[in-house]
Amino acid sequence: MSFKLGIRREDKNIWERRVPITPTHAKQLKSIYGIETIIQPSNIRIFSNEDYRSIGATVNEDLPSSFIFAVKEIPIKFIKPKTTYVFFSHTIKGQKQNMPMLKKMMKLGCNLIDYEKITDENGRRLVFFGRFAGLAGMIDTLWAFGKKIKSKGVENPFSEIKKTIDYKDLNEAKGYLEKIGEKIKNEGVSERIAPIVIGFAGYGNVSIGAQEILDVLPVEEISPKKIINLQNNYSNKLIYKIVFKEEDIVEPKSEKEQFDLQQYYTKPELYRSVFHNYVDKLSILMNCIYWNKQYPRLVTKKYLKDRFNNEFKLQVIGDVSVDINGAIEFTEKVTTPDNPVFVYDPINEDITDGYEREGIVVMAVDNLPCELPKESSKAFSNSLFSFIPSIVKADFTVDFDKLELPSEIKKAVILYHGELTPDYSYINKFL
Repeated sequence: MSFKLGIRREDKNIWERRVPITPTHAKQLKSIYGIETIIQPSNIRIFSNEDYRSIGATVNEDLPSSFIFAVKEIPIKFIKPKTTYVFFSHTIKGQKQNMPMLKKMMKLGCNLIDYEKITDENGRRLVFFGRFAGLAGMIDTLWAFGKKIKSKGVENPFSEIKKTIDYKDLNEAKGYLEKIGEKIKNEGVSERIAPIVIGFAGYGNVSIGAQEILDVLPVEEISPKKIINLQNNYSNKLIYKIVFKEEDIVEPKSEKEQFDLQQYYTKPELYRSVFHNYVDKLSILMNCIYWNKQYPRLVTKKYLKDRFNNEFKLQVIGDVSVDINGAIEFTEKVTTPDNPVFVYDPINEDITDGYEREGIVVMAVDNLPCELPKESSKAFSNSLFSFIPSIVKADFTVDFDKLELPSEIKKAVILYHGELTPDYSYINKFL
């Protein structure tokens, strides 16, 4: 019996050069498991058509009608009947823009497996780009910080940092940052911007990636409690890093209650934000948290309107999570790798592209891993590889309860034979 899988060409925008399965893994799928790969041609993909041909894959516009892997959402016109699709569908929160796609897949009796829901028994994601979103997001945010501060007339070593897409690869970016770190260590930064304090909301894969970049510079990590007295006792040759956990960000509304993480996850309405205690003491805020509307926001428009002035310390927010009007209420739009930031003016409550206007700079690129396409594709393919044979060799004709897939994959099946599986029946209300 022959097994085939297809890889769709990514064409959401000119920056999307990633692949879910690299040539190296396509070669191993053939030699070890007898699975053939057919991939659509692309002129922008980080691995060329010839890279796939050279390992025995077929480059062809038409893909098999059995299994199709991709990174981003599948355009409606591309969806084929009774096909199994594996990609980031961005449907599990009922995202409005992707409901027409989901409806079409239901109408055509398709199966849908979403990478985002491939998790272990503790709910930790197993197939993800998160670290690379953090890596690229931190570089772009430091670039924005340097430009913003320089536009205010303050010379600073951060102004020498380039955008992620202007480096050849991650190693070059880190090497560049090491030199800037040496400069900070030896010469310090202007007292006009010291102490430089960078806060991270969240501590998952995205935050870990962002911290990995920051840690190339001379960094001292402090607890949230120590931020209060930092202004009186600091070094201008260090960057201060703070990682905020849930218990730092919110408190129970009832004074009789203690913070309980599981309760906060399941009943967030019992909690209120206390993050305003920290916002005006940060130079940069990196938003790396999962958020939906029942959770309190990190920074609101009202908070900034009430407090913003020319001396306000917070200069840049790296909104890596990019929830529109979400945890950062004034993230009004997504940005692109070539134009990654806009300024939010808290007084007039409007936005302007770039970093020069008075206000808070927001970095809101929504596909950050594509700024490091080779490294992120290799890591992603590596995490996905072990699951591919069990997906491609499974019998998708049987009833869902008899479908034999690893538990990590089965819990990520959103549609089966065109119907929402039990865990995802709640999406019906968004359709």
